[in-house]
Amino acid sequence: MRSAIHNVFGDPAGVLALGDAPRPEPGPGQVRIKTILAPIHNHDLWTVRGSYGYKPGLPAIGGSEAVGTVEALGPDVSGITLGQRVAVASVHGTWAEYFLAPANGLVPVPEAISDEAAAQLIAMPFSALSLLDFLQVSEGDWIIQNTANGAVGKTLAMLAAGRGVNVVNLVRRDAGIAEMAALGIANTVSTASDGWQDRVRALTGAAPIRAAVDSIGGSASRDLMGLLGENGTLVSFGTMAGEPMQIPSGEVIFKQATVKGFWGARVSAAMPAQRRAALIGELLRLVAGGALKLPVESVFGLDRIGDAVQASLAPGKAGKVLLRP
Repeated sequence: MRSAIHNVFGDPAGVLALGDAPRPEPGPGQVRIKTILAPIHNHDLWTVRGSYGYKPGLPAIGGSEAVGTVEALGPDVSGITLGQRVAVASVHGTWAEYFLAPANGLVPVPEAISDEAAAQLIAMPFSALSLLDFLQVSEGDWIIQNTANGAVGKTLAMLAAGRGVNVVNLVRRDAGIAEMAALGIANTVSTASDGWQDRVRALTGAAPIRAAVDSIGGSASRDLMGLLGENGTLVSFGTMAGEPMQIPSGEVIFKQATVKGFWGARVSAAMPAQRRAALIGELLRLVAGGALKLPVESVFGLDRIGDAVQASLAPGKAGKVLLRP
């Protein structure tokens, strides 16, 4: 089968290439899925670099999420229909014509949801919804996030608004403000010019910021800690800068602040099945009803995996970059 494969860890644009791999056979509790579309996530690229929490054996096929149709059932699998369209995340090797997934992790996709939305339905939106729960904020509270015009940031902003939680959305380019407004997302501040912290304080007024979500690291962590209110929580969600978080000890001490890490896969695995099902159901309703938008920037064939990676890393994307086998 056609696959996007890397034989070494390194720069994804350089080490990924179109290759041929054996079509996988499902084992007990597994199904084989014929891929329709698969997204490129930042954590997929960190995995190819060899710098993520999961490190695959080599050679490896990239990708961790997809929408596709069930093509074969493993032993003892029941209740699943061949040809059924499903979405799945937290798997391996989705940048291929076929991949394996646990039968109990499949999410049947309603007709009202497009392939493009279904391909990115779980990993980032579910992480955003889980993150919102993780922050333990209530209606009327303020939170702040950087890289707000990324997939998780946009989704978190929409979900929080639906629950009455106020969000300050930081973007690194002035054009990002209009991009967010086009999706109906308010309270966006560009960090591209001096004085942006004052604009944040003007938005929140006298209200303290209860939680901050940092997807960058480095000096961005310091900036968020400086805006955090007393007894607030700073959550490390990602490390786009590839640098250690710069957090002044004085800010942590005198604000009695808490610093936590959030790894969606770990949080999801520890979540009670009933709660996970409820959150997935909420996502399906929001996407099908149009309240939660999951835009797409572009779609590439596997033979253009290098171009697809470059497009995914480019600033100013309107949505996810997807791969079609």
